[in-house]
Amino acid sequence: MENTSANNRVKFRHLQCFLAVFQLGSVQRAAVSLSITQPAVSKTIAELESILGIALFERGRRGAVPTREGRLFAPHANESVAALREGVDKLVRHGANFPATVAIGVLPTVAGPLLPAAVAAFRAAWPAVSVQVWTDSNTRLLERLRSAEIELVVGRLSDPEGMAGMSFEHLYREPLIVAVRAGHELASETSITGPMLARFPVVVPPLGTLIRQSAESVLTAFGANALSSLVETLSVSLGRALALHNDAVWFVPSGAVEHDIELGLLARLPMPFAGTDEPIGLIRRNDHGPSPTAESLMDAIRDAARGRATVR
Repeated sequence: MENTSANNRVKFRHLQCFLAVFQLGSVQRAAVSLSITQPAVSKTIAELESILGIALFERGRRGAVPTREGRLFAPHANESVAALREGVDKLVRHGANFPATVAIGVLPTVAGPLLPAAVAAFRAAWPAVSVQVWTDSNTRLLERLRSAEIELVVGRLSDPEGMAGMSFEHLYREPLIVAVRAGHELASETSITGPMLARFPVVVPPLGTLIRQSAESVLTAFGANALSSLVETLSVSLGRALALHNDAVWFVPSGAVEHDIELGLLARLPMPFAGTDEPIGLIRRNDHGPSPTAESLMDAIRDAARGRATVR
C-alpha cells in the first residue's frame, strides 16, 4: 500500500461510515444512524478497504466484526473525525468572516414560553450565530422543513403522511385551556353552557390545525358546537388582545397564557373534561443531519422543555 496515495484518497465520509459500523457492529444500524442506505454504507466501507488494501471487518451472522487491522485503525479514525469536528466548531463559533444562521420553525403558541430560555443558553455558547425563527401552522412549518428552508421544527406530531421522511422527538405535553380576562362574567361560573359562550366572541385555532380538533371537542362538550360566529387565529398577540379588551373566550394552549394568568390578567374557565393536551416535540428530516449550531440549539430547547415538563 502506498501511504501517500492512501492518505490523499481517504475522505471524511469513509471515516464516518467506518466508525459508525465499528461502534454499532452492524451495517444496518450504521445506515440508520447516518440516515443513508445500507448499500451506501457497504460501498463506502468497500472503498475504504480498497484504498487501505486491508479488510477492516468480517461480515457474518454476528454482523460486522472488526478485524485486527480494523481495531488498530479505529482510534486513529476517531481522533481524526473528532479533530475535524472541533476545528469546524471553532471556526463557526469564532470566525468573524462568515456569520452563521440557524433557521428553525416554532408554533406561535410554543415560541413564547419555550424559546427565551433556549435562545439565552444558545447565545452563551454561540455568541456570533444568528437565530432565524419562523412561526406558522404545523403543516406549513413541516413544508418549510421538507424544502430545507429550516433545519428543525418545534411542533406537534402530524399524521403519518405529513411526517413521511421525518422524525419526532417528544419534549412535553401542552394542555389546551379556555382563558378569559380576569373579572369576566364567565369567570365565576362553575358550569359553562353553549348559550353562555354564544354571548361572547369565541377565539379558536384555524380549521385544519391539530389543536383545532381539541378545541372542537371542548366546544362540543360545552354544547357550543353549533356556534355560527368564531374568530379563527394562531396569533397569540391577537388572541390576548381580544380576550383582554373584547371579552373574548379564548381556546389556547396553556403555555401561551401562563404568564398572564400568574399576573392575574387572565383566568382559566372550568373545562368540561381533561385529556386535551397535545404532545410537543422536535421534528427533523431523516435524510439530513443537523449542523453543529442546530445541534446545540436543539440541546438548549431540550433543556428548556425539561424545565417546562417539571413544573407541570
